[in-house]
Amino acid sequence: MKYWFCLIVSFFFTTIGSAQEKKAKVVFISGKPSHGPGAHEHRAGNILLAKRLNEANLGIEAIVLPEDGYPKDPKVLEDAATVVIFCTGHKNHLLNPHLEKFDALMKNGTGLVMIHWATEALTGIPGKKFSEWMGGFCDLNWSVNPHWKPNFKNFPDHPISSGLEPFSVDDEWYYHMRFVAGLKGVTPVLSDLPPPETLKRPDGARSGNPAVRRAVANGESQHVGWAYQRPDGKGRGFGFTGGHYHVSWRNDMFRKVVLNAILWTAHVEVPEVGVPSKTPTDEELKLNLDDKSKR
Repeated sequence: MKYWFCLIVSFFFTTIGSAQEKKAKVVFISGKPSHGPGAHEHRAGNILLAKRLNEANLGIEAIVLPEDGYPKDPKVLEDAATVVIFCTGHKNHLLNPHLEKFDALMKNGTGLVMIHWATEALTGIPGKKFSEWMGGFCDLNWSVNPHWKPNFKNFPDHPISSGLEPFSVDDEWYYHMRFVAGLKGVTPVLSDLPPPETLKRPDGARSGNPAVRRAVANGESQHVGWAYQRPDGKGRGFGFTGGHYHVSWRNDMFRKVVLNAILWTAHVEVPEVGVPSKTPTDEELKLNLDDKSKR
């Protein structure tokens, strides 16, 4: 009798312990090197964010894939709660050859966070899929990519806003996204009205067009960070157009909004104060940078 009692108790606590140890898996995918040193540091940015998530001890197991590009073994994504992608966009987006497989993950409820150029999709099927996954995308000849310093002062009542305080970061903030009709399911998190100087370049693929000029002239606030609850009620997405400069991750609020979004898309509760994370030092920012000597 004593033997069976001990066995049952041991099984009970082993089961409870296993349940408590179960963490939401977050997979970071990094694109190949792009731009000059200190810009578009896909891998270094991902490693920094993953480290901060793991340090926060909030029920997340964050891993950065060792290879650049789409995983050689896609099975690593099958049990992911959310996937974070930081890479080159448009025709060289790492998802282009894998849209069908990745779409199956999204339909299964896997979350998605896309950073900076990763938000830019080819018009057509890729853009349609990006909209289904995260409610909008950066669209050539519609969206623009100026460097400017927005002032984020007001935030929505949303878990991703937890702990956010007004902040401003000079970066390449793409704006005038191609959103789903009526912004249905979309919650703008970071928004501001760009100054006229952001449209001083002549019209071009990413520099300007009549529609964006009209929107800014009309005083329409532009959303550069947004949350999306998919219609199925399961999957969640977040688009974030900042991240050109690696040094931008030193800003605590810039970092916090992305960390909060990762938790939210993974269906993990965001603390009231947001995800705590220490400010990276200059030395830490120099770690894991891509070799861009040829650039």
